[in-house]
Amino acid sequence: MLRSHTCGELRKEDANKEVSLCGWVHNRRDHGKLIFIDIRDRYGLTQVVFIPSVSKETHEIAQKLGPEFVVKVTGKVSARPPKMVNPDLATGEIELCAEKLEILNTALNPVFEIDDNIEAGEDLRLTYRYLDIRRSKLRNSLILRHNICIAFRKFLSQEGFIEVETPVLTKSTPEGARDFLVPSRLSPGKFYALPQSPQLFKQILMVSGMDKYFQIVKCFRDEDLRADRQPEFTQLDMEMSFVSEEDVYDLTERMFKFLFKEVKGMDLKTPFRRITHKEAMEKYKCDKPDLRPETKEEFAFVWVVDFPLFKYNTEEKRWDSEHHPFTSVRDGDMKYLESGECDKAVSRSYDLVLNGNEIGSGSVRIHKKDMQQKIFDIIGLNKEEAEKRFGFLLRAFEYGAPPHAGVAYGIDRLTAILSGLDSIRDTIAFPKTQKGNCLMTEAPSDVDEKQLHELGIITLKKEKENE
Repeated sequence: MLRSHTCGELRKEDANKEVSLCGWVHNRRDHGKLIFIDIRDRYGLTQVVFIPSVSKETHEIAQKLGPEFVVKVTGKVSARPPKMVNPDLATGEIELCAEKLEILNTALNPVFEIDDNIEAGEDLRLTYRYLDIRRSKLRNSLILRHNICIAFRKFLSQEGFIEVETPVLTKSTPEGARDFLVPSRLSPGKFYALPQSPQLFKQILMVSGMDKYFQIVKCFRDEDLRADRQPEFTQLDMEMSFVSEEDVYDLTERMFKFLFKEVKGMDLKTPFRRITHKEAMEKYKCDKPDLRPETKEEFAFVWVVDFPLFKYNTEEKRWDSEHHPFTSVRDGDMKYLESGECDKAVSRSYDLVLNGNEIGSGSVRIHKKDMQQKIFDIIGLNKEEAEKRFGFLLRAFEYGAPPHAGVAYGIDRLTAILSGLDSIRDTIAFPKTQKGNCLMTEAPSDVDEKQLHELGIITLKKEKENE
């Protein structure tokens, strides 16, 4: 490798070692004959000094350095005198006396300083995201996100879960947000959809006998955006067979206890508090209450349970599922479905709320075809339409579907809360704006007519003339 150490690694114990560092020029300071730079990589900063008596040639090259130049510096580590120690840097007890300097690449002056204390507009930061990620605030949130995903994978693997990838190109089954559609070239006039969640696939995996499934997965929803929404987002998706709500609560609480110990060094208090949906609405006027004032606890978890199974759609004068139509009804409430008193039926669903933010949602699923069809009937989905949208799931239920339950947790939102960030955009490497645009790549963008013609979306001008 070009470097022997990182820019955050050297300490006074390394004095007199011959080392090579690679990174970006964070700043340059000329002090007469002495030139100082701070060289930066994602691990930290190291001060480098260029002295003419050590190497006149290297000193001359250093005069050409500008901010964000990419360099390789070779030299000897020196311990700084006590009065020159920088206590704000992990490497503050040493500096590198440069003997060789190689400019690996030059750089334009950055459009904003690579410094956490410099405010830059979000549009500018998103356009030059590769510069923004060099700043420690955003870089650290991406590192935390990585550690969260590693901890989830480690815990669930120890619990016997298997990570299974599900398709990105799938069938459009709109039941909530709009689908993103992808035209098929090989089947003109037909479309794939990008999944709003792996809901149907993970239920089919339970029918397949996989027993314990998880996946850290991208989901896509074509909906209006705000600070805590993105058209593509990431969730920890889970499903289990032969379990009840209590099993989901227990596993989740142990998982988050493990996560907080791994990534925050904190002992999380469990079990989490539980309140009913009715209690939440009456006491807190919302279904995702922030319990920190009652508990400052820094992180206040609460389960919100016993949601209504349905909500009434006044515009279309029909019942809609409160969560989704694959959610089971509470034991004993089947009578309300039979009598038409759907507003009284309580679902076997649950949300996990952290500091006033819903970070997870799930339910015990329906696993019998006749019960699933009953729910479809109530929400106005007749057998023909249900077969068209969900026939593959209903057929799977006829081949021995076990009782199962699942839940999904938002990785973006969880990372934002643990990082103390207001927007999930700063937990995602390359996010979209509130209008769904990527300012860096300028997506979405126009495509040429030939591509649209190949997909059967338009007819070329020449063909129109021939017609």
